[in-house]
Amino acid sequence: MVVIATPRVLPVELDVLAGRIVLALQQEAERFSATGAAPKIALAGARFTQVTDPANQRAGYEGVWRNARNDRCGTLTFNSDGSFYAEYDLFCPHPRDTRWFVEMVTAWGSDGAIRCEAKLIPNL
Repeated sequence: MVVIATPRVLPVELDVLAGRIVLALQQEAERFSATGAAPKIALAGARFTQVTDPANQRAGYEGVWRNARNDRCGTLTFNSDGSFYAEYDLFCPHPRDTRWFVEMVTAWGSDGAIRCEAKLIPNL
């Protein structure tokens, strides 16, 4: 996708969906973090930019969360076909199984359906 430099506010229908996606990410982060250790994932912390899909020239939006050091720690992308994908970094040990390390939580879907999961990697 091609990024247009001007930051944009999400359209109302995407703003509502984004709130649901962020809530799903937050709930998944809480499931896979030690009690009280989950990051606070807030929609207000994401900065959205309008993007253009080069395949069909239709508008989409890409949001990025950044941490205190300005490192990217999450994204939320609304594609021009109505689908979306989001991820937020956790980088923490699995709270119940020492064999695993939790890299991130992800959410994806379309037409209002949201699926969410944690990405686990073996703990070395």
